[in-house]
Amino acid sequence: MNRNETIVRTSMVGIGVNIILAVFKAVVGLLSNSVAVVTDALNNMSDALSSVITIVGAKLAAKKPDKKHPLGYGRVEYLSSLIVSGIVMVAGINAVEESIRKIIAPEKPSYSPVTLIILVAAVIGKVLLGRYMVAQGKKVDSDSLIASGKDSLNDAILSSSVILSAVIFILTGLSLEPYVGIVIGVMITRSGIEMIKETLDKILGERMDRDLVNAVKKTICEEPGVYGAYDLILNSYGPERIIGSVHIEVDEFITARQIDQMQRSIVERVAQKHKIVLTGISLYSHYSSDGNESMQGKITKAVMSHDGVLQMHGFYVDENRKSVTLDVILDFDTDQKKLMDQIRKEVREIARGYTVEVNLDLDI
Repeated sequence: MNRNETIVRTSMVGIGVNIILAVFKAVVGLLSNSVAVVTDALNNMSDALSSVITIVGAKLAAKKPDKKHPLGYGRVEYLSSLIVSGIVMVAGINAVEESIRKIIAPEKPSYSPVTLIILVAAVIGKVLLGRYMVAQGKKVDSDSLIASGKDSLNDAILSSSVILSAVIFILTGLSLEPYVGIVIGVMITRSGIEMIKETLDKILGERMDRDLVNAVKKTICEEPGVYGAYDLILNSYGPERIIGSVHIEVDEFITARQIDQMQRSIVERVAQKHKIVLTGISLYSHYSSDGNESMQGKITKAVMSHDGVLQMHGFYVDENRKSVTLDVILDFDTDQKKLMDQIRKEVREIARGYTVEVNLDLDI
């Protein structure tokens, strides 16, 4: 079963379970005059709608690339996740509004043993559904499924609070229904807002997972003749659709034919191991001549001696123009301007007689 089929199948299970739970809870809520249970039922219906949108998003994202969108429609999944998050947030706000109305115009609930049994069964169903959806979401890297699964697990906790309020009412006659409804609504709203934030981060372009970046660099450096991999930039066009570029450091005397073979091999390695397409591989030269290597060693030692320096690369000496160029990556938490001024001063001292250009690179 491919990724798209897994998402659709899992979402269909979610739709079926949530509709069944919504119907049972709605009946129980109306018969027992419980606003908290009715609110929980509405939340189940919003979850079912979320699964429908997840299916639509998966179908659209699976469309083949065309002339207008040559990189495919994978990012549609991010938009569907955004819509799902919005539905969750609106459902929470509506729950709070309805609960406030019940506080203003209270109505006493009435519970029966059958009511409590149905609610307990609903909690168990939500826990099983949530764990299933999260597991399937992680398996196929679907943010929509993971978000829906986590929402189901949160619903189980909230439904448990409804059961607790029912037990308190039966034992003491104290009705906490509207207040529990407000708590449920606030937590649902908060969950929706957090989901929106996570999805927006992906749309705006968040930092790639550090483990993935390091793993890709390691794979590149396994290629014979590669001394280092730098400036790896990965752009996501949807799950399993990542395109990237990188700088590699190779011997200064390598031939164009050797570079061509090396690049082809690297692209194949990364695609097979990480399912990432490298569309651009640029070169840094690794100096083997004594003079340049000696200067590079001194400058590297001086630069890397500073706290806050994460990496130095792209070292290049142009003997004709008498210039030295290098890139430095600094920690975002440092005073970058002050540190860069200090580094430039030290490099100029080492490379006397040369024009020095020290560039601040990004820690991507």
